[in-house]
Amino acid sequence: MIWCVEDDASIRDIEVYALRSTGLEARGFADGAAFWQALQTERPELVVLDVMLPGIDGIELLRRLRADPELSDLPVVMATAKGAEYDKIQGLDLGADYYLTKPFGVMEFVSCVRAVLRRCKPKTLKQLLTAGDITVDLQEHRVSVKGVGVTLTYKEFELLCLFLRNPGVAFTRDRLFSEVWGMDYCVESRTVDMHIRTLRQKLGSAGEMIRTVRGVGYRLEAGNDR
Repeated sequence: MIWCVEDDASIRDIEVYALRSTGLEARGFADGAAFWQALQTERPELVVLDVMLPGIDGIELLRRLRADPELSDLPVVMATAKGAEYDKIQGLDLGADYYLTKPFGVMEFVSCVRAVLRRCKPKTLKQLLTAGDITVDLQEHRVSVKGVGVTLTYKEFELLCLFLRNPGVAFTRDRLFSEVWGMDYCVESRTVDMHIRTLRQKLGSAGEMIRTVRGVGYRLEAGNDR
């Protein structure tokens, strides 16, 4: 079941119709309050969430979803008329799995939903990831350096986990964006660079393990080599 939260009735009807016509179950909500109330008794497979909603807006709803242990892994596609880079980064940092900018085509919309559903199928993961002084508890979504907790954004956490799962592997910026943000198109490299910079800062001395690979991108060096 796909839930579409959109205050514009015509857009909401098109979204629901498009999904149903391709064999997916879908349900529409006109505002965030009705959507949140329904979540107390039901859980969809994925949510298409408009940012500009009356009452509780999409960003606040996304923040609540990611803060709720029972809903934190619910796939979310953000849909909005806003195209500014800041709005996209804000939604993605909070844990959105994809970002659609209106107006978008019906086929693009359906393809996006199907791609996110495939990518977000439950996976069996190790409970702990470690490297040097860094420890990540995947179940509790906690990061610590030398036993001291470190607060990361959702995407910083995903970046760190990717590096910890692949020590020594050099990732290009495009691949990092594709792996962590789940998008295949290129964006300005400074988006990735900005997240790497803040991740290093938050990890303190342990952040030095995330090394810049000249002409390529970044990799995690868990040993003492520089």
